[in-house]
Amino acid sequence: MNTIIIEDENLTALRLEGMLKKCDPNIRVLAMLPSVAEAVQWLRRNESPDLVFMDIHLEDDLCFKIFELAPLTSPVIFTTAYDEYMIKAFKVNSIDYLLKPVNLVELMAALDKYKALKEQFSKPDFNTLLQYIGQRAPEYKTRFMITVGTKIRSIEITEIAYFYSDEKITFLVTREGQHLPIDFSLDKLVTLLDPKLFFRASRQFLVGFSSIQSVLTHFKGKLKLELTPKARHEVFVSGDRMTDFKEWLGR
Repeated sequence: MNTIIIEDENLTALRLEGMLKKCDPNIRVLAMLPSVAEAVQWLRRNESPDLVFMDIHLEDDLCFKIFELAPLTSPVIFTTAYDEYMIKAFKVNSIDYLLKPVNLVELMAALDKYKALKEQFSKPDFNTLLQYIGQRAPEYKTRFMITVGTKIRSIEITEIAYFYSDEKITFLVTREGQHLPIDFSLDKLVTLLDPKLFFRASRQFLVGFSSIQSVLTHFKGKLKLELTPKARHEVFVSGDRMTDFKEWLGR
């Protein structure tokens, strides 16, 4: 079976590819595409694969734009960070979905469902899906599923102090001081988290309001943050974010 992965998080795409190989060594991932533009270009130049794995929010637009611009007739399994309300839309449209981070058992079940029903898949009703996305009030993530070795742990948003990136890996820091790697980039997390609770202080840090112990003026015209638990690197608010940061603190 040939498939493509349309996903703007490189680590997530690579992890999904590895899991597909575990499910079925005969599955061939023909391409991993991070954007609508690249997906459209690939689909215009190649035959549609047997199956497509597709994230909702890509780096340049919603994935539904692909169907308007490219001849894609393949069944789609969406991978999504959305919770209950979006899942209801998927069920209405008889599309399979996987909630991030993708679980191996659920992935195998989705593949089994595809093999059993592939002849009955039809093009989804994107108007309904867009209606759910555009007209409902944002529902931000309330928990993260973290894979540690062979165990999967659920971490409530109230347990999280802040996020940071290091060596191209994103870490979640709990209030107890645990540093746990996650599959989301900081750019993606900004779209998933309640902006009242978290602020993108710099390219490296996304801080929670309750994790800020003190704010200090810095001689380079920046603001320095002291966080709890203490960060492994110094945390500064970028100059171009200072005004927004002060407004955020005062909300």
